[in-house]
Amino acid sequence: MRTLKLAISPCPNDTFIFDALLHKKVDTEGLDFELVFADVEQLNQATFNAQYDITKLSYHAYAYASESYILLRSGSALGNNCSPLLISKKALSDEEVAQAKICIPGKYTTANLLFSLKYPSAKQKKFIVFSEIENKVLQDEFDAGVIIHENRFTYDEKGLQKIIDLGEYWETTYQSPIPLGGIAIRRSIDVETQLAVERIIKRSIEFAFDYPDSSKEFVAQHAQEMSAEVCQQHIQLYVNKFSVALGFDGELAVNTLYKIAREKEIIPEINQPFFIEA
Repeated sequence: MRTLKLAISPCPNDTFIFDALLHKKVDTEGLDFELVFADVEQLNQATFNAQYDITKLSYHAYAYASESYILLRSGSALGNNCSPLLISKKALSDEEVAQAKICIPGKYTTANLLFSLKYPSAKQKKFIVFSEIENKVLQDEFDAGVIIHENRFTYDEKGLQKIIDLGEYWETTYQSPIPLGGIAIRRSIDVETQLAVERIIKRSIEFAFDYPDSSKEFVAQHAQEMSAEVCQQHIQLYVNKFSVALGFDGELAVNTLYKIAREKEIIPEINQPFFIEA
């Protein structure tokens, strides 16, 4: 049996998606998977030296890892009204944001790409772990922060307010759903195995949707003190039809993201095909 090293985040959307695959609740076509958990920016950084066979990564980071990895069409976090938020303790104008001290959850996150599109002149950015951002803003170490994941559901309870939904900005400006994170596999792995992995991930997500209670224990185990309600909100926000299969609209959204980011000189040219052969 061939074993592939799989790296994902401990966030509920990833554990929900991969539970059935990891626990052999679906046919894995003779493949076995060795699991590694890491923060999203740690995963992004690991792609630059092709550390894992299969990995979750930000779509922003993929632009810097495309020589080593190719994207799968299943497993993505992509959609509408699910994007990073810029938050602060007080209202800030665009001019004030441009001069403010901002904390962002990783240089290669799609959150940073979106923030850079909206605020190209903002220079006082610091990259920190996403789970620290709310507290750093509350403690006045930063004027504002870009939040992702479950922090979307908790910031207002802590006395913080939304300055802008960066996803709404993207969707309104470019008429496209926003690709946040995807699953990539090393290009050096044979195409037959690449396609098998894509099928298995799709199968795992379909199982998760058909039997939503089956993954609850695995999700809760890694949910980092998240309530069951927030876990469910997280899954509902980030796991959808695009996660099962990107389809035409999803692939177009990815292409649009890279086209715009390249035009704005935020990412390098990608000279490889994005997706594995259909």
